[in-house]
Amino acid sequence: MTVRDVAVEAYKEALPALAASLVGGLIAGVVLSGMRAELRAVPGLLVLVPALLATRGNVYGSLGARIATGLHQGLVEPHVTSGDERLRAAATAALANGVLTSTFAAVVAFFLLTLLGSAVAPLPVLVGIAIIAGLLSGIVLTVVVVTVVFAGYRRGRNPDTIVGPVVTTTGDVFGILFLLVAVRTVLALAGVF
Repeated sequence: MTVRDVAVEAYKEALPALAASLVGGLIAGVVLSGMRAELRAVPGLLVLVPALLATRGNVYGSLGARIATGLHQGLVEPHVTSGDERLRAAATAALANGVLTSTFAAVVAFFLLTLLGSAVAPLPVLVGIAIIAGLLSGIVLTVVVVTVVFAGYRRGRNPDTIVGPVVTTTGDVFGILFLLVAVRTVLALAGVF
């Protein structure tokens, strides 16, 4: 197999996922542009958006890489079973890391904006939004990552090639969608909306 053959094969595997990633990013942008009222109601939320989206990519990209490595090494079977401790531990750790880093990002954003003298929503509002969005998007991302990695592997695809664009797309779309749900939920509980 030549270098050219390897490159062509890699592009064949990755191009559909990259195209889906592009479309997903545009959809997330459209949803974000429709959140003007929420962004006005929660000062500092826009500062938090990139951190929350990056968290999804980092945490769940790492989950996908762990699962792919386990598949390549024969430590994980390409199907979900209740007795698979490695898969359960990796998914639980990813979900916990996602929620914790979202919470940390909200706290840092609050103190940074306060230090800079910028308008910022109360800390419990930002933290509540981060926790709800982190938990909901984390559940969806865990299911999507495990499903796509296993399905791709069973079809003879390299999961390492697929997981990046899939996590990016899913993280952007569901991250923004669940951010909207979280903002509306927290504001409704606070009696604002």
